[in-house]
Amino acid sequence: MAVRHFLSLMDLERDELERIIQRAIAVKSDVRQGHISQPLPGRVLAMIFEKSSTRTRVSFETAMAHLGGHAIYLSPTGSQIGRGEPIEDTARVLSQMVDCIMLRTYDHATIETLAAYATVPVINGLSDTLHPCQLLADLQTWYEYRGSIQGRTVAWLGDGNNMCNSYINAARLLDFKFNVAAPADYAPDADRVAEAGDRVMVTTDPQAAVAGADLVVTDVWASMGQEEEAQSRAALFMPYQVNAALMQLAAPDALFMHCLPAHRGEEVTAEVIDGPQSVVWEEAGNRLHAQKALLEFLLAALPAT
Repeated sequence: MAVRHFLSLMDLERDELERIIQRAIAVKSDVRQGHISQPLPGRVLAMIFEKSSTRTRVSFETAMAHLGGHAIYLSPTGSQIGRGEPIEDTARVLSQMVDCIMLRTYDHATIETLAAYATVPVINGLSDTLHPCQLLADLQTWYEYRGSIQGRTVAWLGDGNNMCNSYINAARLLDFKFNVAAPADYAPDADRVAEAGDRVMVTTDPQAAVAGADLVVTDVWASMGQEEEAQSRAALFMPYQVNAALMQLAAPDALFMHCLPAHRGEEVTAEVIDGPQSVVWEEAGNRLHAQKALLEFLLAALPAT
């Protein structure tokens, strides 16, 4: 069977994405009933972190433990990657020793290069362009609370960043409406928006984006690597803060999501993130279950290294 990589949601067909979501829901139920299957005994995941992490590291390590395998943490300071070893060589070497590689990095081209030279599955744990693993968790959460997302409306408030880009891809695959409200200079990539056709609407008006939405999503205004811009971004993005007044414009049963970490009083108020419409804690926990389903999808049919 050919090696599959997961660099983007677009690496999946629609039915594959929905199968992973449903499998994630099933394995979550199994865990809560005390039943943990281990379909990947002896398998090893190498986790390379160029960006720091809480949820990505803990969820992948726990996932591999639940699945019967093991995860190895590699940081730039604790490996040859930080001393300048080419990513091509890292890919070749790790492919001889592990069954899967997860990379959390800055430049999306880095993970594309890793995948091009690896002979084992490569997973995008986050890049500046895309965050597909988080979308798996978000979609699982939506399906658990509301069922199919087809035909629904999702509103995005804030920077047209990697999360926004991944939601655009999700809208293409699962056929929902995605409204983006962002300052003009921070809108998502125009080509990506164009590829999504009429599923995506981009505006500078947060009220227009949220009106009637079934799901409202936001993220920090300054991501990792953008800390020097935090102060200037704060004033520009304040009109896009998700607060109670904005949530009132959404559908009465609208949900709120945030990939975390959150800055209360900036992109979202405490009243919203800690309120009854927020599902952020279930969303965060679903990183574990969605990634277990993903690892099964990528590895279960492949021979061990």
